[in-house]
Amino acid sequence: MYLTGRFPLLVALGVIPVVVLAVAGVDAWITAGGWIVLCAVLAGVDAASAASPRAVRVQRDVPRRALLHSTVITTVAARSPRRLRGWMRDGWQPTAGAPASRLLLRLQPDQPQSFEVPLRPRRRGELVSEFVVIRSAGPLGLAGRQGRIAVRGAVRVLPPFTARRHLPSRLARLRELDGATSVLIRGQGTEFDSLRPYVRGDDVRSIDWRATARAGTTMLRTWRPERDRHVVIVIDTGRTSAARVDDGVRLDAEMEAALLLAALAAEAGDHVHLLMFDRAVRARVSGVDGDALLPALVDAMAAVEPSLIDTDWDATFAQVRSLTVRPSLVVLLTAQDDPAAARGFLGSLPSLAASTRVLVGTVTDTGLAVRVAARATVGEIYRAAATEQTIADADLVTQAVNRAGAEALAAGADDLPPRLADRYLALKAAGRL
Repeated sequence: MYLTGRFPLLVALGVIPVVVLAVAGVDAWITAGGWIVLCAVLAGVDAASAASPRAVRVQRDVPRRALLHSTVITTVAARSPRRLRGWMRDGWQPTAGAPASRLLLRLQPDQPQSFEVPLRPRRRGELVSEFVVIRSAGPLGLAGRQGRIAVRGAVRVLPPFTARRHLPSRLARLRELDGATSVLIRGQGTEFDSLRPYVRGDDVRSIDWRATARAGTTMLRTWRPERDRHVVIVIDTGRTSAARVDDGVRLDAEMEAALLLAALAAEAGDHVHLLMFDRAVRARVSGVDGDALLPALVDAMAAVEPSLIDTDWDATFAQVRSLTVRPSLVVLLTAQDDPAAARGFLGSLPSLAASTRVLVGTVTDTGLAVRVAARATVGEIYRAAATEQTIADADLVTQAVNRAGAEALAAGADDLPPRLADRYLALKAAGRL
């Protein structure tokens, strides 16, 4: 049972009979008590006359998946065996972005009423609504009955992959490397593609003399980057991934970089493996190729959140070796910007870099340059000094990564995905992958 705003208004109207009867000599307390009892009886009768909300049958239509920050339309349909007038509220958590207003119910017997409930998710993962709450108002509008109807709805919120906008230009460059145009290269790690007539300016080292003898004209071998390479993308889900960078969390930016690189590598014919790890496997995708790769990646990433613990890098690299015997490229997306905190990472990195090519990508805060330049007040001077120390520490770690045999890439949240994709293409073009 619940009371509406009309009930206290009705109780307040009791001032009139109290004053009138007090003038007539009736005790005001008796009048007030009798009025309150009358109001309570009316509210009880009104609530008893309301249709039972527990008799309402509710059905949902919820999309299984949605992108972060996109608008998702869900449908709720209610049907009652009796006439019912009231309100309904859906039980989504605040991060689902559901409207705060209640839905107005005007149900006729066995005639369903449908509502569209738009959601705008503000975080990744599984959004769940286990119930709806229905309030059935009485005919007097003083009180009513309230019931909770168990009906589950769930939508999986996926990473938005905003870095997709960089994919067409990188695919065009990939097609050039892959032999779709005349830009054909020869380098270590490339494979034979076809023969074509020699053109002045071509590399004479690529002339095929046997084919030249058979054809009667100078023939040239053409080459293309090798396919079927294994690219392992490791996303660090430890405490450093929880830091806020620009307008988001570092982990989200690392996911964007991983998705762009995975889409590009899949188009290049390479095999992509994903590992999200801190001290346990948070997500793992392996053995998926072609059009099924990106859906598998975003589905695995959706529910992963940063863990406020230090990453075990020895265990991480052991997991990398279990994915493939000899990966051609390992991409580590992490944040190693403090020399003291990076000791474990730097101590384990040489063992991995000795057997494969390793790229270490770090999402940096683009606001550091602004804080360094601002020196108008004493507080800003101290902040600028602290920022310069942070930048110097990050440079030390970058140098240590390069000395360990890996290659460090650092950029802002929007710049790291295309820079990582460009470096992958450069390795392909140089025949080193």
